Amino acid sequence: MASHGARARSGGRPTLEEVAARAGVGRGTVSRVINGSPRVSDATRAAVEAAVAELGYVPNTAARALAANRTDAIALVVPEPETRFFAEPYFSDMLKGVAAELSDTEMQLLLIFAGNDKERRRLAQYLAAHRVDGVLLVSVHADDPLPDLLSQLEIPAVISGPRSALETLPSVDSDNYGGARQAVEHLLSRGHRRIAHITGRLDVYGAQRRVDGYRDALLDAGLGSDEALIEAGDFTEEGGSRAMTALLSRRPDLDAVFAASDVTAAGARQALREAGRRIPDDVALVGYDDSAIARHMEPPLTSVRQPIAEMGRQMINLLLTEIADRRPAASRGLDRRQVELVTELVARASS
Repeated sequence: MASHGARARSGGRPTLEEVAARAGVGRGTVSRVINGSPRVSDATRAAVEAAVAELGYVPNTAARALAANRTDAIALVVPEPETRFFAEPYFSDMLKGVAAELSDTEMQLLLIFAGNDKERRRLAQYLAAHRVDGVLLVSVHADDPLPDLLSQLEIPAVISGPRSALETLPSVDSDNYGGARQAVEHLLSRGHRRIAHITGRLDVYGAQRRVDGYRDALLDAGLGSDEALIEAGDFTEEGGSRAMTALLSRRPDLDAVFAASDVTAAGARQALREAGRRIPDDVALVGYDDSAIARHMEPPLTSVRQPIAEMGRQMINLLLTEIADRRPAASRGLDRRQVELVTELVARASS
């Protein structure tokens, strides 16, 4: 009955003072218990936890965050149009990994698109107000100003793949070079010798590394790199179709294609079919990502699996470490925390 009266006097929501009175301790002691301080005896902690349970006290996380100069919010920033985010499985798989890793924390996740200049300016103002504790940047291009802005504002940030070999921000990526080599070596093992490559956007470092892996695998096989067999794409289905059409016009004798993404491979398949080429009888096809698209394509697509959801989880772990260690990146010297995860070729009927 006493706890019911206490709740009535406080307007229906138990207060920190009421928890302290019930436990027979001071307000500061209750605060230390709630915030996980080790400077509390086991008996006192048990008394406070019992009072919290009896009264149904819910900590005011917003007030705690404000007092600690925190927002308890993380922004997942995608410098791409919303249409691309919802069209490509890469982004949804990344989001799943991020959300799963955050589920056991009190952090809120904000999804922010910055696909044009207006959105980037609005995002810059939002970040300058320090309304988030940290930022995850997905699909970063070499000339994107956002990473440098985050460094200037000293906002902890992690990016999904370095911008170059000299990246200074923490990053998580898959082994793009090794994955491309696996794709080409697989095609070579099946007897293909005129292997084309449809690239991703070449202002993305990961796409550059896939080109490097493609070229080196051919060189190591003694074939050399024929630039006429390389066509720029942009990771989209439309880009894959355009690139495949250009390759067929330039090199109609090609016998295999390595596409920089499964979505790109889907576009390439459409162009091959329109040209009367059978897969894999006339042209073998390999993609990258091992997304649902690869499994549901007809014929099912051979693809390089990169652990995208795991990349998202690793990005969150790195970011939470960065938030806990708020020293500017420059003061940490070479401790750049670059993570690279392994890839795996999954062979199916398309090759």
